[in-house]
Amino acid sequence: MKQFIRATLLLASAFSLAGQTPALAQCKVGRTSSAFGFWTWAANSKIKVYTLGSDFTEIELPFVLKPLQTWNAVSEVTGSGVKFDYVGSIAAPLYCENCLTIMRGEVFDKTRRHATELRAYSAHGDQIMTWAQIVIDPVLTNPEALTNAMAHELGHNFGLVDCYSCKSKSTVMIQFKTANEPNKMEGPTACDVAQVQAAYKELAVRVRPSPTVKEVVDEGEEPEDDDTPVVIKKP
Repeated sequence: MKQFIRATLLLASAFSLAGQTPALAQCKVGRTSSAFGFWTWAANSKIKVYTLGSDFTEIELPFVLKPLQTWNAVSEVTGSGVKFDYVGSIAAPLYCENCLTIMRGEVFDKTRRHATELRAYSAHGDQIMTWAQIVIDPVLTNPEALTNAMAHELGHNFGLVDCYSCKSKSTVMIQFKTANEPNKMEGPTACDVAQVQAAYKELAVRVRPSPTVKEVVDEGEEPEDDDTPVVIKKP
């Protein structure tokens, strides 16, 4: 536990040193960085997190919850101010304001190699989530892969979309090679932090309509050998 806390603090320090943010010149959408424009929690929200019944074993649960801390660690530097607070286990999913339920369910997609799914609801019909659920397919059993999948789904909670063409370890939004093979992504990268920061800067200016089905799966842009900086996709 002490090692995990220390690692979390180091992650936060890496992005806040001298008030600096990651160099955008190294982050390219579709190559090392995800685009944004997906579902998002309102800025500065405190999200109450629950797990459903006995869906996760005592061994699995710490791996499922670990990414909550890695994303909490960069809350301030991303400008989101969003923090996750694990409350405990419940008997049925909750549909309350700023509630996130983590549960099991059959959502495996062989084509996209997705074994998890974000289900969200917005009371105002826009991209701001009122409540959400992260559904993890029973096929996903490897503890480390559970952590990686949760880190990915929490990226969706901050507006990031899938990036299937992104390089390995460049973003938590990359595709899994196989459902139960860990990809070593336990939390946001520097480019993820930069994109969430950009997403919340936009959010302060305008709120997008509810994401469309097309935005749910974004295979990214084809990588090119140039030095083009991050380009924010607009609908």
